[in-house]
Amino acid sequence: MRHYTSQKGIALLVSLIMLIVITLFGISSIRTVLVEERMTSNTYDRSLSFQGAEAALRIGEAAALAQSQTTQGGATVPNLGFPGGNGTYSGSISPCEKTNAYFTDANLCANGLCKTPDPNCPARWEVDAFNGWVNATGLSLGSAIAGTPQYFVEYLGGNFPCQPDQSTTSYLSCSRYRITARVTGNDRASVMLQSIFATE
Repeated sequence: MRHYTSQKGIALLVSLIMLIVITLFGISSIRTVLVEERMTSNTYDRSLSFQGAEAALRIGEAAALAQSQTTQGGATVPNLGFPGGNGTYSGSISPCEKTNAYFTDANLCANGLCKTPDPNCPARWEVDAFNGWVNATGLSLGSAIAGTPQYFVEYLGGNFPCQPDQSTTSYLSCSRYRITARVTGNDRASVMLQSIFATE
């Protein structure tokens, strides 16, 4: 008479363990795919925002160039489009520490063109109250971009060297403009870019 070893339920138990391992492996794979998809989506979103900010930067540089070449009565008179018609800040606004007037006054910033920044005030782009941003129009970036590309131009002065190696005062006659551009979106990628634009 033959005797068989009892194996009651062992095959079922091994199958259940294998099923649990395979399920955990599948869940882990799904999580990895989801994380990679989010990373790819964020990279794509940031790339679009960067392109939008860069396009707005170029529009701001074109505005700075146009301002450096404005004419009046047949003569070149730079910065006629700036508030006050010259872009130079006299420091007549109340101190920045006490009021936001410096960041909201139309006599300092209008249509994306801002007078020389006050060295005693925070940078304009760091202050939420600043309202000098203008939308960059004419861009063909589609509706997938996180927000509207914006920019503003600050006149830095007209007494810079025209060539980097020219340091004597007789050559200090070239202008500089700082262009700041951004794309911001709620819970989306935000990008801010700046350039210093030199003109003769």
